[in-house]
Amino acid sequence: MHNDSAIEVQKLSKQFDGIEVLRDINLTVNRGDVVSILGSSGSGKSTLLRCMNWLETPDKGKIYVGDERIGVRDEDNLPMSNKQLAKIRERVGMVFQNFNLWPHLDILHNVMLPLLKVKHMKKPEAEKVALTQLEKVGMLDKKDVYPITLSGGQKQRVAIARSLALSPDVLLFDEPTSALDPERVGEVLGVMKQLSQEGYTMVVVTHEMDFARAVSDQVVFLEKGKLIEKAPPEEFFNNPKSDRVRQFLTSFA
Repeated sequence: MHNDSAIEVQKLSKQFDGIEVLRDINLTVNRGDVVSILGSSGSGKSTLLRCMNWLETPDKGKIYVGDERIGVRDEDNLPMSNKQLAKIRERVGMVFQNFNLWPHLDILHNVMLPLLKVKHMKKPEAEKVALTQLEKVGMLDKKDVYPITLSGGQKQRVAIARSLALSPDVLLFDEPTSALDPERVGEVLGVMKQLSQEGYTMVVVTHEMDFARAVSDQVVFLEKGKLIEKAPPEEFFNNPKSDRVRQFLTSFA
């Protein structure tokens, strides 16, 4: 395992109903890097992301968060307890397509709740952290309203603030703009670009080619569950090695 890696995926495979959706994936995400994962629908992108924080359980392979294996104990190869798993998951923030905000809580308490329940912070400290993160994503003025009153872009920015509040080592984004109206995409990508400039480690499943080109340190392409290409963005977009990637990029031209 690499000492500077935030996440390391080793020989990962996953099946659903006998169909192999990930096949022998190896991927290292270094600290401070942005890795964009591209591919057509059904290529295994979201499944790979969900395996990284054990929302999906791989059939084979290992995943390390920093120097700790997630999901399975290295010493005896047995599944982790829920408590052990929760502790490692704190280090891996997840931002979903559909926001997953709690509708019965106002925006401030949506961000505070994980701090109270997961980090066991006192309420004044949790509120201070939540306000700081809402300000970072430009949502401080909405702290007292409920999710139903927000646009999709605003909801996603709150979801990002909620993930940031737990101070994760790495942020996972599962197509964070796919549920948004086109005019709202830019506000979410703007926050993500800001985070990349601040040195956050991010793994992003996305169809936003301009974002992947401008912000990524590495671009990964999956096809039918296999990682068929990985390269810096300039090389990936300007001189792809595989015919399949060239075909994929043509569809976005």
